[in-house]
Amino acid sequence: MADLFEHALADIYYAEKKIYKSLPKMIKAAKHPKLIEVLTEHREETATQIEALEAIFALLEKRARAERCDAIDGILEESESLLEDFGGTAAGDAAIIFSCQAVEHYEITRYGSMSAFADALGMDEAKGHLDTILAQESAADGTLSKIAEETINEAAAEYDKDMSEKA
Repeated sequence: MADLFEHALADIYYAEKKIYKSLPKMIKAAKHPKLIEVLTEHREETATQIEALEAIFALLEKRARAERCDAIDGILEESESLLEDFGGTAAGDAAIIFSCQAVEHYEITRYGSMSAFADALGMDEAKGHLDTILAQESAADGTLSKIAEETINEAAAEYDKDMSEKA
């Protein structure tokens, strides 16, 4: 279990660093002010999450290392494709939220499992860090859902409706 925990830690460390690097492109592509604000804040939060993961490596007396994560690479590759297809359209912000929520859900599953691993291994301090990050990721997912439901999705659907009526 300890080896699996360390593997998962290296995996999510890689993922968080990739996410941190990908967020500026999404922020630049976003149009809605609230979405821009949320993405900007989450990038700052991601930096603190990376620091927390480095603290867990230190608790393990290990050097922080990133292990390639095909799952996050695939999610981020799809996100770039969606930005190419829908960026600059009324559905662009919806596509950004769609992509970000795929990332959040991936992170939520990983941090949930890692918290359980830390608990089983008696790593209380590591579990505390992981639970904090898990709460942040869950909150980010909820905020993205709220923005989508309250403004973004409706605006994109209304645009589609207006365009079909003009055709």
